[in-house]
Amino acid sequence: MTPHSRLLDCPPHNIDLAHCLAIAKDFGHVIINTSTPSLKNDCQVAEAIKAQKPDTQIGFVGAHAMVLPTETLKASPAIDWVGRKEFDFTCKEVAEGREFSSIAGLSYKNRDGKIIHNPERGIIQDMDALPWVADVYQRDLQIEKYFIGYLQHPYISMYTGRGCPAQCSFCLWPQTIGGHKYRVRSPQNVANEMAHMQRLFPQVREFFFDDDTFTAHLPRAREIAKALGKLGVTWSCNTRANLDYDTIRLFKDNGLRLFLVGYESGSDEILKHIKKGVTTDEMRAFTKACHRAGVVIHGTFILGLPVETKQTIEQTINFAKELDVFSLQVSLAAPYPGTELYEQAKLNGWFVKKDKTDLVEASGLQQSTLEYPDATKEEIFEAVDRFYRSYYFRPGPAWRIFKTMLEDKQVFMRRCREAVEFFTSLSQRKQDLKTARFHKPIQNATGKESST
Repeated sequence: MTPHSRLLDCPPHNIDLAHCLAIAKDFGHVIINTSTPSLKNDCQVAEAIKAQKPDTQIGFVGAHAMVLPTETLKASPAIDWVGRKEFDFTCKEVAEGREFSSIAGLSYKNRDGKIIHNPERGIIQDMDALPWVADVYQRDLQIEKYFIGYLQHPYISMYTGRGCPAQCSFCLWPQTIGGHKYRVRSPQNVANEMAHMQRLFPQVREFFFDDDTFTAHLPRAREIAKALGKLGVTWSCNTRANLDYDTIRLFKDNGLRLFLVGYESGSDEILKHIKKGVTTDEMRAFTKACHRAGVVIHGTFILGLPVETKQTIEQTINFAKELDVFSLQVSLAAPYPGTELYEQAKLNGWFVKKDKTDLVEASGLQQSTLEYPDATKEEIFEAVDRFYRSYYFRPGPAWRIFKTMLEDKQVFMRRCREAVEFFTSLSQRKQDLKTARFHKPIQNATGKESST
């Protein structure tokens, strides 16, 4: 949307701070997409950019900045403005040099240092009005540098719409930026960009649609699938575990390889509490239908959702084994500001730290930030390691993964690297758990907290 701009994605491209600064000095505006866990680091980057070129205008965007615009602006003197809600056109108007006071959806510091919040910007209704991302990907990114264990390499991720009608209490994007209405690009618009992607990236083996729930509007999803089938592309997407066999089969016949599915928990009580809208029986039926159709599933689970107990943790581990999906990811509940889960945790006293936005350990790994009467943060944290081990260290999953390694030399190398990363992360998690236990506050004889 902004001519002569540049997209910089530093971690996968091994761009350190010095290199980032060398690039930034040639630009008058810098926009940083921040998050709750990365805010402190992003402020340091902004301050370094300002130090080398004080007249650089720096804006922060993202869910954290949207929910806490005042706090974000106060986080660093280097931040000039914050884009709230959907910030596409907000960023465009800033880059065009418009007066800050005239830009909807903008929060900024005026000349006196006072924080001003302009009126909200309306959400984008015509998603086809947004330009395609394909040319920017080709111009600024090396797609071969992106790896996800469950997707074929190289892959490309893209969006066909924003928002999600589901009401999951923990999910960040629908409750902050995207909204609960699924606003979509037309099937023809998606098909045209996919054909353009094929021409630009003939090496791509898989396209992933990262919409919160690509299948939320099934007639449209079926239409897109048929268009993709004609193009002959392999694709995957996010879905809820509530599709029937005929729909799954249609997708499969038109190039679908994998579903990314948020199962979250094996406890119907927890699923009801988080407003998941799908029961364990529905999840079982969906998973069986996928197995029957030959569609691969990467399942995601979350430990520490309200109100977790030692019993519900075991239920979830056993439920995952029963589903027996190809691969899975286990996360800890992350109560991001702006979500219903965050407000529930504040109201019920589930947070274990005073700083409710502290979501990662010093090592960079996710930490357990919530605990309940029958599940301490240490028990929840430890269960992630146990979940992974008990799931993958079985003959079935181990053989499935080994079989893919035998079939493709590149996959063999990737899986070896992923195995090293996996065991390294498990080792780091153990160290983080030991550190957490060492620093756990205890009450001394005077009733005051001391640290062991």
